[in-house]
This record gives sequence, C-alpha cells and structure tokens, in this order.
Amino acid sequence: MEFIKKYHSWFFPAIFFLIFLFLDKVFNMESLFLKGTISGVVGFLLSPRKKKIETQKGTKTQLTWIFLNKAIFIED
Repeated sequence: MEFIKKYHSWFFPAIFFLIFLFLDKVFNMESLFLKGTISGVVGFLLSPRKKKIETQKGTKTQLTWIFLNKAIFIED
C-alpha cells in the first residue's frame, strides 16, 4: 500500500508506455495516432483515481483503483 501511495502518479505513464509498446511489437500497428489513442484510453481506465473528500476532520484525498478492494487515504 505504501508503494501505491508514494508512486500513484507514475501509474498512468507506465501503463500508457507498456500498452504502447505492446501494440507496437505484438500487433505491429503502423498508425501512431491509433496506438496513442488506444494506449491513452486503456491507461486512463486502469490508472488510480484521486478525489477530495470532505470529512468532519477536514479534507482528505482518497485514492481508488480497480485492482484494490478498499480506498486508500493519502495525507496532504
């Protein structure tokens, strides 16, 4: 969990780059626009989400991800 808290902003570029390489090497796609679009959409869908939540103690940042069962709270 600490790894996800610390490096959550690096997930989108990493997922984008991996899917971009996968489309280039496995499917041999020639269109740069199509590879970038597919990589961007899939990367956006699979990356963690941050949202601000108002609580009685103040504003907290919540991190949710499709691969986690519960939300993670990040200290601001």
